[in-house]
Amino acid sequence: MTILQALSDHYDRLASRDEVPPYGYSNEKISFAILLSSEGRAVDVQPLLDVSGRKPRPSLRLVPQPVKRTSGIASNFLWDKTAYALGVKRDIELERPIPAEREHAAFKAFHATMLSESEDEGLRALMAFLDTWRPESYDELSHAEEMLGTNVVFQLDDGTLEFLHDRPVAQQIWANRPSQHDADGLCLVTGNRRPVARLHPTVKGVRGTQSSGASIVSFNLDAFESFAKRQGANAPVSERAAFAYTTALNTMLASGSRCRIQIGDATTVFWAETADPALADAVENLFSIMIVERPSDQSEAAEVRNKLEAIAEGRPLADTAPNVREDTRIHVLGLAPNAARLSIRFWHVDSIGVLADRIEEHWRDFQLEPPPWTLPPPVWQLLYETAAQRKAENIPPTLGGTLMRAILAGGRYPHALLAAVVARVRADKRINGGRAAICKAVLARDHRLNFEEEDAPVALHEDSGNVAYNLGRLFAAYAYAEKSLAERNATIRDKYAGTASATPFRVFPVLMRGYEHNRAGLAKAGGRKTGAGVRAEQAVRQIIELLPGDCDLPQSLRLEEQARFFIGYYHQEQAFYTKRDSEESREQPAELED
Repeated sequence: MTILQALSDHYDRLASRDEVPPYGYSNEKISFAILLSSEGRAVDVQPLLDVSGRKPRPSLRLVPQPVKRTSGIASNFLWDKTAYALGVKRDIELERPIPAEREHAAFKAFHATMLSESEDEGLRALMAFLDTWRPESYDELSHAEEMLGTNVVFQLDDGTLEFLHDRPVAQQIWANRPSQHDADGLCLVTGNRRPVARLHPTVKGVRGTQSSGASIVSFNLDAFESFAKRQGANAPVSERAAFAYTTALNTMLASGSRCRIQIGDATTVFWAETADPALADAVENLFSIMIVERPSDQSEAAEVRNKLEAIAEGRPLADTAPNVREDTRIHVLGLAPNAARLSIRFWHVDSIGVLADRIEEHWRDFQLEPPPWTLPPPVWQLLYETAAQRKAENIPPTLGGTLMRAILAGGRYPHALLAAVVARVRADKRINGGRAAICKAVLARDHRLNFEEEDAPVALHEDSGNVAYNLGRLFAAYAYAEKSLAERNATIRDKYAGTASATPFRVFPVLMRGYEHNRAGLAKAGGRKTGAGVRAEQAVRQIIELLPGDCDLPQSLRLEEQARFFIGYYHQEQAFYTKRDSEESREQPAELED
């Protein structure tokens, strides 16, 4: 099944539950309603703003589907911006209303054609209004300043509170509107002969695209066309199928949707393939917990933790989520901006049972002791370890998509992820648990898939024979001794972490001489500093016994070995402070332990 077919089928399921607009309609931001008398006079303006937030904002209203405006002028049916509906727009430079003659003329001509045979009182009132309205009278309307440039609808001032586009006659006219297609064709989505969409509706809500939206299917230049076929005829999709797939996408991409998450540059949506609403909710909630969400309060945290731990332990999904059927298929789609179009970053379809197993493998690969997280981190959180200043805009492009593909399909993690993490450590000298876990995960999965001979240790491996891992441990011991002696503005980690992990032969003899100075200072200091010196010395001697001589140290370490270096550093550093904390707790008086 193709992406468009899956989205079209999902629209049908949502439509059967009245969760999406019917064919030909859309939820759009509407700010005001123009109240018309039966003679066609504008008697008042009614605000339709949502005032539930900090400041008023347009409310979503079901209206006839908007036209797709590129560079031309085209009118919507029975609603539009003030430029079309009232012939007035805002001049950005002069900050005042100016006439919009062409837009208003298009609005009048379109409705004269559409409503020419209607005898409905409300629609006749609109025609009378358009015949007599003069844009120069705009300032006389109430709310004129706030309304300028917003979307407006029309309403007959007869006490019914019904918008003109909601009247049965108007809906019938809209249903029988002339098609915009060039000819009938074989729809690639449904397989039926239907009117082919010349332009597909835009998809909104993908981060990085224009506010007007972007297209998945678009042929707007001669270079993209073939056999003299114009625009949508190059990939024939019926008007209804185009409406269905874009409406389904826009629903999932809408603000507040629980089926949407940002992973790097990929705006990701997911949905369950089932007609049972309760099962769909259960499957989507479980997938969201595994990939996306983090609890907002303690009670929710306990529930989420229990489910995550059960999945991480490989327990049957029926025990973890009894309302979920393991064979229910779930679709995961990642979209990213590409000029005025959308690029497919990844597309994966599988049963929720299989995906739960893949995510359990993912968490097992990221397992590290001591754990850097209380709960397995969502995918998007991992990517922040690759970004300068931990800012989303600095995450390497495409990395989120390749990482998600690896997780969902069970393939190798992208080595671009490993390279990005190592580069960040070398740049900012921070070797934290998150970065060590990423290094460990990439190596562990490569070993499990037979791309690496040696596995990566989960916890401190004091008998490891890996030179890079032990050099990382040794570097941590040197840093611990230095920090125990005195706080310095520029530590050896700040000065040598990048060089020590890449070219140890050049750096470690220098580090050894500095360590000898720090060791002597700790021995003379007494108290806790002497104890720290003893711990450092024990670790250094034990590690050096596992290493070759100075002259046999590696001239350089490849990327994977640099990752082992940082894993060793993390393990050894945590061992120092964990051991010291436990010793200090044992020294406390008994009454303080309680």
